[in-house]
Amino acid sequence: MKVDAVQLTADLIRCPSVTPNEGGALVLLEGHLTAAGFTCARVDRGGISNLFARWGRKGANRSFGFNGHIDVVPVGDRTAWTHDPFGAEVVDGYMYGRGAVDMKSGVAAFVAAAIDFVQTTPPDGAVVLALTGDEEDVAEDGTRALLDWMADTGETMDVCLVGEPTSPEVLGDMMKIGRRGSVTVWFTVVGQQGHAAYPLRALNPMPAIARLMDRLSSHVLDTGTAHFDASSLQVVTIDTGNSATNVIPGQTTATVNVRFNDTHTGAGLVDWMQAEADKVAAEFGVQVSLRSRISGEAFLTPPGALSDMVSRAVQAETGLTPVLSTSGGTSDARFVKSHCPVVEFGLVGKRMHGVDERVEVAQIGQLQAIYARILADYFA
Repeated sequence: MKVDAVQLTADLIRCPSVTPNEGGALVLLEGHLTAAGFTCARVDRGGISNLFARWGRKGANRSFGFNGHIDVVPVGDRTAWTHDPFGAEVVDGYMYGRGAVDMKSGVAAFVAAAIDFVQTTPPDGAVVLALTGDEEDVAEDGTRALLDWMADTGETMDVCLVGEPTSPEVLGDMMKIGRRGSVTVWFTVVGQQGHAAYPLRALNPMPAIARLMDRLSSHVLDTGTAHFDASSLQVVTIDTGNSATNVIPGQTTATVNVRFNDTHTGAGLVDWMQAEADKVAAEFGVQVSLRSRISGEAFLTPPGALSDMVSRAVQAETGLTPVLSTSGGTSDARFVKSHCPVVEFGLVGKRMHGVDERVEVAQIGQLQAIYARILADYFA
């Protein structure tokens, strides 16, 4: 049984798996994997569908894992698309559809590579696939649920490759060996509402929020580390909801997001922002409260055997040696890193999440060949 990665990509795109809907995508993959001799288990939690698949015996002396997601972001304005977002139409060498890049083509490539590999050259070890339906949303019940289930049942991966799109310009130019952390903080500043002509009878929260946001955004968190760029704090919104020009508002809110390197922890950054908020509250006589969400901590898989193995495969198939990077947003690698060493490599990500998302058809087969080389090298 040989699986055509291009056809599988098309079949997956036709599954409308907008988070949290599975849309039939995991059912489709489970059918292919079961037929190829993989042991499969559905690991559903919190209304999210996930799939674990293993070829080879549990507790094998070595195991290689792939991780990826089948859920996609919403289409947005369908009328802006020139092709059906769930149609997988191929035009001028490109396949169109939501998830074509992020990341149904990547999933199809490593599923096809894994099936072909275990059937043609059965390895001395195990091949594990951890597939989630909750990467594009809050990611509480996706890869986290799979890893929790694996810990409870004794399933393991010795190393893992996440098939996210990592190449910025051409296939093969970059792989990810880590990711920055991310923390979002929501601030609320409470004063006292009043007439704009009588400021002494009110307490305006606006100068306080402006001062606090200026202090936070002006502060230099660090200048970068060996493998990470400098951390970045961005004020993403200030909201007051005051449409009147003669009213001093009683309350205002602001939100900041910090993408941070391995100099910091999420908790440490929240503590720093709390201290700054307390200073502003005392200075202006207002009340300042905050709540936070740490989406992931910064992590690094140091360059070594795993990244070298991926680089060799990429170079053999593309002629390029990928840059080792920690740039970009968060991915499910931030969870996998607590289980085993993890790197990320995949297609060019320019079109992900956009209107008319599309993948170059020829690159799907090329990516499958890269994944096949990695498997062959690992089990050699």
